Amino acid sequence: MTTPQPIPPSHADLEARFAAILSGRQSHDEVDRWATRTMLDLEGIEVDEAVSWALGILAGIDLRHGPDEPYLHDGAQVRGWLTEFRERCGVSD
Repeated sequence: MTTPQPIPPSHADLEARFAAILSGRQSHDEVDRWATRTMLDLEGIEVDEAVSWALGILAGIDLRHGPDEPYLHDGAQVRGWLTEFRERCGVSD
């Protein structure tokens, strides 16, 4: 019996992850772990450019300047990435 092939997240799923960080519903760390795990699961599977780009951004969203320091990417940068993601998906604000 073969294992079913993982399904890439939808544009809506990815947009929801950006929004969850901005609203505080999910931490940077939670989203980073989800994105990293998803990227590993999708290794060798073709995904569209917007999905690949967003996963790459989200898989490093928990980076900090140092221990107990603020996140490297603040809310303004995350909002900018969300806007760019929407543009890559052909959606305007």
